[in-house]
Amino acid sequence: MYFIGYDVGSSSLKAALLDGKTGKAIASAQYPDQEMSMLAQQAGWAEQDPEMWWDACKNATARLLKKAAIDPKKIKGIGISYQMHGLVVLDKKGKVLRPSIIWCDSRAVPVGNTAFEAIGGEKCLAHLLNSPGNFTASKLRWVKENEPELFAQIDKFMLPGDYLNFKLSGDKNTTISGLSEGMFWDFQNGQVANFLMDHYGFDNALVPEIVPTFSVQSELSAAAAKEIGLPKGIKICYRAGDQPNNALSLNVLNAGEVAATAGTSGVVYGVSDQVKYDPESRVNTFAHVNHTTDLDRLGILLCINGTGISNAWLKRTLGKYDYPEMNELAAKVPVGSDGLLMLPFGNGAERMLCNSDPGAQLVNLNFNIHHEGHLCRAIQEGIVFSFQYGLEIMGGLGLKPKVMRAGHANMFLSPLFRQLLANTSGIPIELYNTDGAVGAAIGAAIGFGATDFDNAFKGLEVIETTTPEKGSDAYCEAYGRWLDALKKYI
Repeated sequence: MYFIGYDVGSSSLKAALLDGKTGKAIASAQYPDQEMSMLAQQAGWAEQDPEMWWDACKNATARLLKKAAIDPKKIKGIGISYQMHGLVVLDKKGKVLRPSIIWCDSRAVPVGNTAFEAIGGEKCLAHLLNSPGNFTASKLRWVKENEPELFAQIDKFMLPGDYLNFKLSGDKNTTISGLSEGMFWDFQNGQVANFLMDHYGFDNALVPEIVPTFSVQSELSAAAAKEIGLPKGIKICYRAGDQPNNALSLNVLNAGEVAATAGTSGVVYGVSDQVKYDPESRVNTFAHVNHTTDLDRLGILLCINGTGISNAWLKRTLGKYDYPEMNELAAKVPVGSDGLLMLPFGNGAERMLCNSDPGAQLVNLNFNIHHEGHLCRAIQEGIVFSFQYGLEIMGGLGLKPKVMRAGHANMFLSPLFRQLLANTSGIPIELYNTDGAVGAAIGAAIGFGATDFDNAFKGLEVIETTTPEKGSDAYCEAYGRWLDALKKYI
């Protein structure tokens, strides 16, 4: 039997086909080839047409089936991973009422801040484990305030993954994990956050039916099956946001385990069994994929906006090196880049810096000492030191990882980056050949009942392990100097 995993991003949709017997992906596909478009009617806004995700799903599925060359009747389950924090609103007939307000749209920041003050920080943090912030609930309140006639037509709100499930099945449902990332879940009472619903003026009827993350949530409808080219009745049996799902793809499910990514932005996602929160909301806590009302499994998420984007900026600016060549230049420069420091925060306000936006800073640049290699190393060190800064915040919540797991992609392709991070943090780094679509397919196999958590990851193999080197004092000293520089700007 086989399982399909879909990973709905803001740039493309990826699909993977998992062999349920071996636990390994046998084919993958992506659509579109170029990044999906975004609508930005005002500065700070970001919207997408949800129908575009459905179109990408149909096309990616066609490509996947062509590559795999298997009998589609052997596909038993579908899993969905999706871009977090987006808002989709449907009327009673299932019509999308407006473009989705997606994760990087910041229009609802004032809405969330006002609610935090009015309700009280202590209550919000104790129950939501976060400030209402710019999350889905605040975006829905923005619609109520600014588009009241449209708001009156809403039957259900949804997250992007809920919408894809709706297109596949016709069912309007969601998960506890999804509600928690939207600030709709009350962790103290184990139910929908009625106090925030009341404050925002939302009727509980707007909340879709809640289904378990791993379960037969829906079935592929006859209409959707005809459109997508799959047999009707396939079970849809897993759904999670992209970062919790990335953790699942790396078998990060238990307290103390950590997953990381380092694309345009960087993420460290750690699992805790303690219901805790950061009083300054510099990191966010959500229900992990295996969290239930009886078992606490919380995902603590650190996001760093200025990660791979800073390294990409340097590549464009230098204009004559590829990434391996930049790594070679950086490797020839000593630890600490001969005093040159880089604060890589040039991609908007950083939540881990209490939403301040210091911009990117090159500190201690000396025209007589520093050259291209110093720039290459200083940027990688700056990114690594940002990770370390966030890891220390997470440590304050009791998260002390013994190993960090990452997919073999983006900046984790750089041996220098991995060694810098291992030496600075003192944490071994394991690389795996997996991605979000594969993780969603694994989740589908678990939700279908074809496997369990003990056996689902038999196809997951370590590609390489980077261990901290002895004598890493120089990295700690360099991090200390970087930290002193950061304090001048925040």
